[in-house]
Amino acid sequence: MTLTIDIGNTTTNCGLFDGEKIVLQVRLTTNRNASSDEIGIFLRSSLRENGFDWKSVEKIGICSVVPSVNYSWSSACSKYLGHDPLFIQAGIKTGLKLKFGNTKEIGADLIAAAMGAVAVKPDTDLIIVDMGTATTLEIVTKDREFMGGTILAGLKISVEALATGTAKLPSVEIAKPEHACATNTIEAIQSGLYYGTAGAIKELCAQYQKSNFGGKKPYIIATGGFSKIFADCNLFDEIVPELVLSGVKCAIDLNL
Repeated sequence: MTLTIDIGNTTTNCGLFDGEKIVLQVRLTTNRNASSDEIGIFLRSSLRENGFDWKSVEKIGICSVVPSVNYSWSSACSKYLGHDPLFIQAGIKTGLKLKFGNTKEIGADLIAAAMGAVAVKPDTDLIIVDMGTATTLEIVTKDREFMGGTILAGLKISVEALATGTAKLPSVEIAKPEHACATNTIEAIQSGLYYGTAGAIKELCAQYQKSNFGGKKPYIIATGGFSKIFADCNLFDEIVPELVLSGVKCAIDLNL
């Protein structure tokens, strides 16, 4: 079996693959101070409590945007699961043509999401939208050229910025409001977050379609914890929650 790990700024998502099928997903809060022993015990116990033998794990891949935790996670995988993990980064085999000024600046999550998207929809012009701590958009052409993209403040960051940067605005639940034109403060903030984000994504996709795809509509794939909130907005052609984990699995298959 193959263990894939997506370490985000807020949450770490682990996925276990049996062949090409994902058979287990577990999440934990990303803890920058966690020791390798704490992580290793979590991994073993999560597998055991869900009916899997940790000894069945043969390969491990990690996609991380939090460099300070990489050593602890690597040590945990080596000590408790018996395998050194592959870290997703520029320089490994990706199957992509990275058309980016400095490939070392490309986030591991962007590379993994792009690889996952190509596996879902090969030979297709793609826009990938990842809605996590940050909201990112990236372009991959049908020729597997990674062209770059855009980074926006994510919904949670935006909520926190309003609550901490103003004297009277509260922290609110991230949800679709009943009306765009709100009649109270909480719904007004939710309206700005929801429709502002939707509008930004629509505009960026329209600009990409015009400038990068010659007016031809690309296929838009979304992932990330907040993407499901926008499921009925007709923003995306498909939502794939496990997209990054699938991309990590693709990287493992190419490199190990």
